[in-house]
Amino acid sequence: MAGENAVRLRPPENAVDRRAVGWWRAQCLLATAVPVTVLGVLGALIAPARFWLLLPAAVLAAAGLACTAFFPAWWYRVHRWEVTDEAVYVRTGALWQESRIAPMSRIQTVDTVRGPLEQLFRLATVTVTTASSKGALRVEGLDHELAADLAERLTALTRATPGDAT
Repeated sequence: MAGENAVRLRPPENAVDRRAVGWWRAQCLLATAVPVTVLGVLGALIAPARFWLLLPAAVLAAAGLACTAFFPAWWYRVHRWEVTDEAVYVRTGALWQESRIAPMSRIQTVDTVRGPLEQLFRLATVTVTTASSKGALRVEGLDHELAADLAERLTALTRATPGDAT
């Protein structure tokens, strides 16, 4: 029966690469540094508005540092992925966790992406595109060589999987 081989929602087994914590921290720091720097420079240049520019800069800096210290370690504990012969499993999120499955028969494309920060940390992201209205599944924070191997494996598995008749 077709139902016996159905793909079921379950927790994926693999953690992302440990270097992803540093990559996420760098992203948080950059996202914090840009507005804090702009507010700080404007506060230094515009004396009448100095307090009203430096106060939000200080609040943003404190919040950004707190997020940088807390969230990447949490994300590392939550983010999981797994590829079987039948499907790709991904779990992401911090406060709202999302688990997704892409059956091999539904996969349309497999891509790898390595942005500048990812390259610095020797990481990559594998994007699995399906016809789902939720969009593509992203497996972030993988070692760049593992990501290339995974993309190759997914391409081979997808090619060998007959299309879904439904």
